[in-house]
Amino acid sequence: MTRARRRAGPALGAALLVVAPGCGLTSGSPMVDDVGPGSIGQGEPLKGAQLTVTSKEFTEQLILGAIMGIAWEAAGAEVLDRTGIQGSIGAREAVKTGQADGMYEYTGTAWITYLGNSEPIPDGRRQWEAVRDADRSNGLTWLPPAALNNTYALAMNQTNFKKYGTTTLSEVAQLSRTDPGAVTVCVESEFANRADGLRGMQKAYGMNLPAGNITQMDAGIIYTQTAKGTCTYGEVFTTDGRIKSMNLVVMRDDRKFFPIYNAAPEINTKALEKWPAIAEVLDPITRKLTNQVAQTLNAKVDVEGDDPHQVALDWLKTEGFVKGG
Repeated sequence: MTRARRRAGPALGAALLVVAPGCGLTSGSPMVDDVGPGSIGQGEPLKGAQLTVTSKEFTEQLILGAIMGIAWEAAGAEVLDRTGIQGSIGAREAVKTGQADGMYEYTGTAWITYLGNSEPIPDGRRQWEAVRDADRSNGLTWLPPAALNNTYALAMNQTNFKKYGTTTLSEVAQLSRTDPGAVTVCVESEFANRADGLRGMQKAYGMNLPAGNITQMDAGIIYTQTAKGTCTYGEVFTTDGRIKSMNLVVMRDDRKFFPIYNAAPEINTKALEKWPAIAEVLDPITRKLTNQVAQTLNAKVDVEGDDPHQVALDWLKTEGFVKGG
């Protein structure tokens, strides 16, 4: 599973979900939102369709899964909610085998974890095109991606930012050479040992952090410890709502080391052939999904404690994509 990954947000809205040992889905719950077309779904082009939406279990995925499912509802479909599958592979396999019809997946995850490539493609569009082309033979169609890029980063609190003033990873690397004690990092154990994590980042940027400067901890604790200044830099995900709520400063990956993880609809090809309007329903929504939007929506769940499905519904209504609800 790529990047372990992330907070396992509360699987609200995934009631009655059971994942069988072979990653198969055995149940789900119907979506019953009272929504209709707004700027998407005019004429209800999915009327008569019975579609199943899925997602992984962490907050952002629960929100994106709900967004997809509600959009389908507004376009006239009956939708079964099978969001919140533990791990990456189970959700993808559900779409691949036709047990689910679609999900939002990440290009970097597909390219590296599922398709077995070791080197990411540093251009986002080319990364998506490579994944799209490679997955055609797997019965999966990738619709155009969002700007949303949920990748790794290092971040620091405002006090340390004022003290050290770094804004890029190259500057962090320089600081590690001129003032070795200044660069302490809090990271997950997986990130600490991955080639596309801390080990690879140090190599790419010419860092050589002593073991005593690296503290491994649970992902959720990293944000609070970074905000407190326990470590100068903490491993974060670029769309996490806690970046905004804790006023953290994210270091720019100026050498483009970290893989690109643009979110894009991954649709079962047979389902798309039967219901081609799926693409036109989702495309305007996907174009609106940015890191800033994701941070705001994720924070409503992870910081404010709101329900992911309700967060998705409120955003779709606010943006005018759907009406009612």
